[in-house]
Amino acid sequence: MFKVVRISILLFVLFVVSVSTWLTQSRSTDWNNSLWVKVYPINGDGSPDSDKYIQQLSLEDFKPIEAFIARETTRYGHGLSQPVRMELGQPIGEQPPDFGDAPNVLQVMWWSMKLRLWASSVTDDQDNPDPDVRIFVRYHSPSTDFVLENSVGMQKGMVGIVNAFAGRRHRGTNNVVIAHEFLHTLGATDKYDPANGMPHFPAGYGEPDQKPRHPQKLAEIMGGRIAISDDDAIVPKSLKYVLIGESTAREIQLR
Repeated sequence: MFKVVRISILLFVLFVVSVSTWLTQSRSTDWNNSLWVKVYPINGDGSPDSDKYIQQLSLEDFKPIEAFIARETTRYGHGLSQPVRMELGQPIGEQPPDFGDAPNVLQVMWWSMKLRLWASSVTDDQDNPDPDVRIFVRYHSPSTDFVLENSVGMQKGMVGIVNAFAGRRHRGTNNVVIAHEFLHTLGATDKYDPANGMPHFPAGYGEPDQKPRHPQKLAEIMGGRIAISDDDAIVPKSLKYVLIGESTAREIQLR
């Protein structure tokens, strides 16, 4: 009898969590209300350069993300004046759970659960109320030859981890990555080849109908780069050179 009650309680908890997750995800792409997106800086390499840069950060550094989402939602016919509202949280002193090398499906699921629990626990003392989306930005000194790890954004839990460089000249490209991972939390999928970073045609191109096709002048946000030839692409310097393509717009219910 006790076993039946325990299983029933667990099933009920899972049901409540599933419904809550579904409602949150549905509301995040109805574009009827502003989404609150909070950025939490982390010193990713423990360097003085990253520490100094984090101390100089302000909310204005992330306002271009607000402007980008507002511009693109308007372009797709939505009238909400401020669909995204950025917030800047206090620096986080802990590193997120390590993803590991070439994890299998079960390891990815376990890591995803650990990340969501970690995200909630390290922000609990500064979030009241909770934001809709949490983005943790791990800054690294640009003075090293360090190759940034891949960033990640998860729809379940609406959490993103961004690896970025600590420097004013990198602010624009950092915001491109933050916006990319933010849209992952809304259900957008990657539109580039992970082997070489080349955007897929046509979904990953900013202007796929352009003739001649190359060089492109804009990047599609989930394509990540501006295709300048069939086998070469560059990272956009800022969100001024990025748009949300029709395929991504359908995924996040803009169309």
